[in-house]
Amino acid sequence: MNQLIEIFSGVGITQLTAGNIAMWLIAFVLFYLAIKKGVEPLLLVPIGFGIFAANFPLTGLLEEGGLFYIFYHYGIENELIPPLIFLGLGAMTDFGPVIANPKTLLLGAAAQLGVYVAFFGALLMGFTISEAACIGIIGGADGPTSIFLSANLAPHMMGSVAVAAYSYMALVPIIIPPIAKLLTTKQERAMVMTQMRMVSKTEKIVFPLLTSIVIMLLVPKSAPLIAMFMLGNLFMESGVVERLTNVSRDALMNIVTILLGVGVGSTMTAETFLTWKTIGVFIMGVVAFAFATAGGVLIAKLMNLFTKNKVNPLIGAAGVSAVPMAARVVHNLGAEANPQNYLLMHAMGPNVAGVIGTAVAAGAFISAIL
Repeated sequence: MNQLIEIFSGVGITQLTAGNIAMWLIAFVLFYLAIKKGVEPLLLVPIGFGIFAANFPLTGLLEEGGLFYIFYHYGIENELIPPLIFLGLGAMTDFGPVIANPKTLLLGAAAQLGVYVAFFGALLMGFTISEAACIGIIGGADGPTSIFLSANLAPHMMGSVAVAAYSYMALVPIIIPPIAKLLTTKQERAMVMTQMRMVSKTEKIVFPLLTSIVIMLLVPKSAPLIAMFMLGNLFMESGVVERLTNVSRDALMNIVTILLGVGVGSTMTAETFLTWKTIGVFIMGVVAFAFATAGGVLIAKLMNLFTKNKVNPLIGAAGVSAVPMAARVVHNLGAEANPQNYLLMHAMGPNVAGVIGTAVAAGAFISAIL
């Protein structure tokens, strides 16, 4: 009899809990959003499957030496995968709009308002300072940076922060328009900006090197993300390492995306995810996004009071670093107000600057808190 009990105790179904089943349902929701609705499928499918598989009892996937433990411990906890994602992003990013119109760097920085509003809001809600920093960074609309910061400051919140960040990134077309319209007039949205100057190849090669010097000297803790971001960009702009560029933006990017998604999903067990704190993360994530959008638009309007070459305030909304989705949304808003308006390339300036700004914000949080 004892032997029979021992055999059955090793069968997973005998250890299954209501919490496990609830997490399966959450995984199925992510599958539905990714497959049926097209919401960030490259991340939500592996994250969803990571949640699904991690909530099977007795598999050993999460135990030391288990497959998911290896993905998480060596890829995310040791800060390897997020910088590799930034390498791929750098190899796909054109800094031309930022170089042609350096003022857009300020708009990318202004959009970080959402990060700090959500940070202080989370503190008021009772989160620890480390948890609040991880919640705040959701406002930067940059999934890899959110994961990088969580791995450093609050690993237990990584799953909920990552899902919130990627979910709200996918909702950019819904979140940005009402806020941008509320803060601008139709006349402002219809403003046609002057054509940008051509940027030389030399400028594009110098930019990642100069940016690395400035940022990594001022905010050293942002170096893992900034260094790889600028290296990927240098690969592309140098024009002499096409194989490295292609691998960075294609094969390597796809591989690390799988490992990142599964590794993050595996942190979302019933014990860590089904808490009131998770609800707080999603609430403050919306607040962060809203203030990030508003901050960029308002600073653009303020900038127009003191500069000769005016900018369409809408491009400030692209300062959230959901590249290039935010820039496309801004372009569509401008075209809606004036069919002759073409804002896409102008909006890419603050959009790319937002990626840099969020990485710098994450480095500043790590420096201040650790």
